[in-house]
Amino acid sequence: MASYSYNTRGVCARQVVFDLENGKLNNVKFIGGCPGNTKAIAKLLEGADAKRTVDILKGNDCGGRGTSCADQLAIAVELAMEKEGASA
Repeated sequence: MASYSYNTRGVCARQVVFDLENGKLNNVKFIGGCPGNTKAIAKLLEGADAKRTVDILKGNDCGGRGTSCADQLAIAVELAMEKEGASA
């Protein structure tokens, strides 16, 4: 299992961390951000397929910022998958 961290841009959360193993997400945690929303996202994504997560969350906007915590997670997961040699 590989662990990843990503410093977010343009959102309230400062960082997102997660584990990726066999294309599945585990231990998703946001540092900062709206606690209720980010904890809910993390719970929903435990054991989720990484590619499907990217497909669902990428491009999600928060208040006209052009991104969101969910979008930043999608970007981070996509980068992790590229690093592991899996296509997003």
